[in-house]
Amino acid sequence: MSQKVLLSSKEIHIILHRLACQLLENHLDFSNTVLIGLQPRGTFLAERLAKILKEEYGIKKIELGFLDITFYRDDFRRGNKPLEANETKMDFLVDDKKVVLIDDVLYTGRSIRAALTAIQSFGRPLEIELLTLIDRRFSRHLPIQPNYRGRQVDAINEEKVKVMWKENDGEDTIYLINK
Repeated sequence: MSQKVLLSSKEIHIILHRLACQLLENHLDFSNTVLIGLQPRGTFLAERLAKILKEEYGIKKIELGFLDITFYRDDFRRGNKPLEANETKMDFLVDDKKVVLIDDVLYTGRSIRAALTAIQSFGRPLEIELLTLIDRRFSRHLPIQPNYRGRQVDAINEEKVKVMWKENDGEDTIYLINK
């Protein structure tokens, strides 16, 4: 098994700031926009973006939620091991709001399809956008594309993209792992 660095800590830092600027351009003061990180790994990205928007761009209030999609997935009964759900933390409704779903890697699109179903439990959004740090564009099973992407990666199916977050893994690095 070999791995190579796709993005270093410095490159991730630059991409996060670019994504924050793109969000700012489209949502201005975030008064009618909510950010929702998909559990488990999208939450780190969502928290980072919210922090950048608040601390560096002066956005006063950002509604940030975390959505668990475990039991909305179309493959949740296919594995041999029991699934463990993550906590959904959404103390707001999404009725008539602009929702930005946030995940670290867009691979087949199935997680996003599950999130689109799960979000309906919290109301009917005005619109939904997708932000992803890594877009594996040749691996899609569903016609889902991000509105905001950090980096597009052409990884073949045997390769895996691993996103490491300082808060959880001790480093900010993205690896391409060849099995």
